[in-house]
Amino acid sequence: MRRAADWIARYQRFDDGVKEQPRGWPHRSKACWGRHTCHMGAIKALKALAEIPVRERTAAVSDTIARGAGYFLAHHVYKRSHDPSWVAGSEWVEFGFPVLWTTDALDVLLVLTSPGYRDARMQDAVDLVVSKQDSRGKRTLERSFSGRMRARINARSQPSKWVTLNALRALKALFSG
Repeated sequence: MRRAADWIARYQRFDDGVKEQPRGWPHRSKACWGRHTCHMGAIKALKALAEIPVRERTAAVSDTIARGAGYFLAHHVYKRSHDPSWVAGSEWVEFGFPVLWTTDALDVLLVLTSPGYRDARMQDAVDLVVSKQDSRGKRTLERSFSGRMRARINARSQPSKWVTLNALRALKALFSG
């Protein structure tokens, strides 16, 4: 696990347009190096590193978490950094569970709150999470992999205990402490 965390810390990028691969980049394919950071890949890497207990993090891992958090905060969690009035992708405002290889604003908010980030640039995402609460305090499953997995977790377009739980976890982390 340490080797994997070190690899992520060494190679994970958080940028909006670096043209050249870093020295020692382990992949030959240019397809693995796009014109800017892949948001979905970046949040998964950040999620993995944030799970490492603070006392067990190397300086490189802590620095990578800080850079990743800074990147997503510059994007106001789910928007474009160069123009925060634009959503990075329409699917980012549709909450799902599980998100698997995709992501959404709630997933990113959970990852940022896990290591304790609280920042004014998170407010749009908080407002989005709050706006999706129905009169009973639940949130709807808007994106689903049902039919592609062995177990059916929730029906799409129905209240979801998992999306609701994640929303409550994110909001509690932001407002308790």
